[in-house]
Amino acid sequence: MNNEVLKALRERRSVRAFKAEQIKDEELKAVLEAGIYAPTGMGRQDPWIVAVQDPKIVAQLVRMNAAIMGVQSNPYYGAPTIVLVFASRPEKWFTSIYDGTLVLGNMMNAAYAAGLGSCWIHREREMFDTEEGKQLMKQFGLPDDLMGIGSIALGYPAAELAPAKPRKADYYRIIR
Repeated sequence: MNNEVLKALRERRSVRAFKAEQIKDEELKAVLEAGIYAPTGMGRQDPWIVAVQDPKIVAQLVRMNAAIMGVQSNPYYGAPTIVLVFASRPEKWFTSIYDGTLVLGNMMNAAYAAGLGSCWIHREREMFDTEEGKQLMKQFGLPDDLMGIGSIALGYPAAELAPAKPRKADYYRIIR
């Protein structure tokens, strides 16, 4: 079967080098809209999405993430936009982590389809469990009881995408 959605899913790759140029508003909105159409448990729409383009806050997020990782490098690979996803803690909503990851996946696929690069970045749970992280969440206007699920580094790729690694032969099974 050949269609544009399946082609994009096969071709999308994580980008780990970005141009400094900020993405266009319409591109960002297309990515965010893809996120809000991700499936969620019982249609609850539990996740919250925050797109950060303010250079001072981007630098703060870089510093926080790098500290948790124990590195001096930029864990967001120089992306000019960082899109954060938050959701309820699992004890409050049992599918919150899954819902948030589906939002991130949708946005990464939409980014590729829009000509952007993206990379899933971890450690947002640890970042936003700190006092500094909780203060940022307040600044973002988020409810107090959320946790960081993950983020995507988002921007224009600085290099050609590498081809996909071969898929393992026994990746899936069909049981009839």
